Amino acid sequence: MERIVITGLGLTSPLGNDLATHREKLLAGQPNVQWLKPRYMEECPAGICDFDATRYQKKKEVRRGTRAGSISIYCAQEAFVSAGLKVADLDPSRIGVYVGTTEHGNVETETEIANIKEFDYDTKYWTHHHNPRTVANSPAGEVCLNMGITGPHCCIGAACAAGNYGVIHAAQQLMMHEVDIAIGGGVSESIHTFGIFAGFKSQNALATNEDPNRASRPFDKARNGIVISEGGCLYVLERLSDAEKRGATIIAEIAGWAINTDATDFVLPNAERQAQCMKKAIERAGLKPEQIDLVSTHATGTPEGDPKECAALREVFGENMRTYVNNTKSFFGHAMGAAGSLELAGNLPSLTDNIVHPTINVDDLDPACALPKLVTGKPCQAEEIRYILNNSFGMLGINAVLIVKRFEA
Repeated sequence: MERIVITGLGLTSPLGNDLATHREKLLAGQPNVQWLKPRYMEECPAGICDFDATRYQKKKEVRRGTRAGSISIYCAQEAFVSAGLKVADLDPSRIGVYVGTTEHGNVETETEIANIKEFDYDTKYWTHHHNPRTVANSPAGEVCLNMGITGPHCCIGAACAAGNYGVIHAAQQLMMHEVDIAIGGGVSESIHTFGIFAGFKSQNALATNEDPNRASRPFDKARNGIVISEGGCLYVLERLSDAEKRGATIIAEIAGWAINTDATDFVLPNAERQAQCMKKAIERAGLKPEQIDLVSTHATGTPEGDPKECAALREVFGENMRTYVNNTKSFFGHAMGAAGSLELAGNLPSLTDNIVHPTINVDDLDPACALPKLVTGKPCQAEEIRYILNNSFGMLGINAVLIVKRFEA
């Protein structure tokens, strides 16, 4: 089977705008959640990015496009820099862009409705940019427009499993030789829509805390919901043979993946299906569960979700699992469509330094979430991290599991 490798990545998260800064904050146990006032609502904890969109876009382009588009462009451009690539040196028709998203267009539609309300809902004040801003392929299409990429592009709507799904789809397209270079991952502009805050609040699933930095607390007895975050992480993926031919630095290798569906509830997760998805990914990678060194959990900090994922992990790895477990959402919340790809990024350096970043805000561990090697409070120096399993689960029961490995020639 064709070997697929990661040769570049670009990200923006509430912790920073490059992998080194993002990782530094994870190892130091330094979260970044701020107060944000969504339209029509009280202040809520939120993960907010602070990157320079004009590094790769003109101000007019930023105004004309979308926040998700700006995040995607920043991440894609940074990923190409990281990979040592320039579109001008390549055949642009052989580059593909595959961006996972939770939802898209809500921000733009809400804003336009709020705008025309000031004019007694006269639609002549509705922007002519609305349609290209809200079509489902917008963020990926904006990347292509910005970078001059003429190959295939699409956005993958897979709820909160979209970040993993974007990487998986990119790998599949390379294996099928549809493209020679694939940009894949996930992005989110979710904090800019009041609807997602209001929706989670109506479900009693929106996190509250006097200190926003302590609001996201997966596995803790006092967890009470989700902290909504924005961000993005896109990877450059290549076939190993092509990467070696150009002397690329290889960050990691894609080892396996699986995608399945609960088919049991609109919102509530299904531990049995999650376990099946992990088992399938491990099998596809040609591994046994005990060979997985680190599981990056999806755990969102909801009372229902976290114990079910932990039950699924016990089903896969056994009650005395030797595999390390951590969580990134405790630092900046749930980045929705970007969650899987951002959380993977923060753990990739473990393949080199064998250090597992902690889960923070676990002051009183829920016994239902007690796993033997759950890393909390401070980083853990492992003997060896060769394989990382990255979990991402989403509404409507979509599950995506991605396994990466340390590259060995």
